[in-house]
Amino acid sequence: MIVFAVSDKGGTGRSVTSANLAYQRALAGDHVAYVDFDFGSPTAPAVFDVPDILRGTGEGGLHSYLEGTAPEPARVDVWRRTEHPVLRRHTIGAGRLVLLPGDVSGGEFVTDEDAVQRCVDLFLRLHGEFDLILVDLSAGRSYAMDMVLEATARPELRNVPHRWVVFHRWTRQHVIAAAGLVYAARGLLEGGAELGHDKDALRAVIRFVRAAVPDPDSSLWSHVSPAQSAWMQMYDERLRRLASELGVGDTVLLGTVPLEPILQWQEQLITEEEVVATKIANKETLDALEAIAARLTDDTHWGKP
Repeated sequence: MIVFAVSDKGGTGRSVTSANLAYQRALAGDHVAYVDFDFGSPTAPAVFDVPDILRGTGEGGLHSYLEGTAPEPARVDVWRRTEHPVLRRHTIGAGRLVLLPGDVSGGEFVTDEDAVQRCVDLFLRLHGEFDLILVDLSAGRSYAMDMVLEATARPELRNVPHRWVVFHRWTRQHVIAAAGLVYAARGLLEGGAELGHDKDALRAVIRFVRAAVPDPDSSLWSHVSPAQSAWMQMYDERLRRLASELGVGDTVLLGTVPLEPILQWQEQLITEEEVVATKIANKETLDALEAIAARLTDDTHWGKP
């Protein structure tokens, strides 16, 4: 299964949430590849705490591979290369967790036929090796999105299941932007159809994740005044109506990640230790990440393509 993580805006929590989902699936025993197609900002290694390539690899990254200057993309065994103490002693029974990093000096680039074919070849190889491939794409309607839309429309990948997860924050602007990325002219659906996808089939494999969602009833907000609490409740309901009207409501929602302080200040993996031992993270956040990770491949949460 290939899962593409997208967002219309930066700062949605797409990358840090995607990395946490990959981590949870590997903990559960799946062999997982995290593919950093965020060419303009290849910072996934920072989330996995691989310090020597925090802003991408200096040699053989995905940018170099897709442009044909590297025969194979670099791979990082996260369990071995990370300096995160919990990940270094990962649970017995965990699957592989492999990061394919971007280039430190990459950036967006116009793709050609050769790049698309290399993308197809890469996905085919990874599909044969891993249970889950999570591809983190650049924000917005990017060259990376166009490339994978074209690649997944090719006959070679017709039998490789793939899904799209659209991330957005729980604000009016982000809800509108997420809807636009999928449904607007030149959006995911229209762009995919132009590149050879069946629009209805593509629509069936798109779901949304709301990130950094404040819960008005949470203890985090127990100090607010009655007027502020009432406003939060009212605005939360307004956002729910807006999301429903724009096609990003509960019927296509894969999950919600609560507002989590340590994710706002330190984009990192949330482990059991942060919840139980040091108690710097909230259990509700870990529970939400575990649930979304499970739903990525649970057909009951997806339409039939």
